Amino acid sequence: MAKDNSFDIVSEINLQEVDNAIQQTKKEIENRYDFKGSKSELKRDEQKLTITSEDEYKINSVVDILQSKLIKRQVSIKALHYGKVEPASGGMARQQIDLVQGIDQDRAKKITKLVKESKIKVQVQIQGEQLRVSGKNRDDLQQVMQMIRESDLDIPVQFVNYR
Repeated sequence: MAKDNSFDIVSEINLQEVDNAIQQTKKEIENRYDFKGSKSELKRDEQKLTITSEDEYKINSVVDILQSKLIKRQVSIKALHYGKVEPASGGMARQQIDLVQGIDQDRAKKITKLVKESKIKVQVQIQGEQLRVSGKNRDDLQQVMQMIRESDLDIPVQFVNYR
């Protein structure tokens, strides 16, 4: 009997690289001319980033800097979900950014449906916050990987445990 080949589809971000990007962003804010004398701050608590600054324009500038630093460190900005800019104490403004990891049930079902509609002979199982794709032919698995890379998902996906 032929052994099934498989791989897992996960959505993870490297938090160490996120921390490094935050440190680089803070350094750039300290040195940029348009931030001289401003009170802009960037913090990470577990899966949340908080940007506090004087106005929405400066918050957008901090977000732009942060995104460029994350891209340079190969962290997908699809993993960032932005909250609304809201007023904070002392005439400041604040924005929350959630770091999304894992594939929720709705997205998992969407990916499963996408694979089933492709008519490739593989099986997809939802396992918590990841998906396992298995099939007899490795070429079919490669086809599924390529199809998922090309599909427009709103989360970053990686392929692990390829056997």
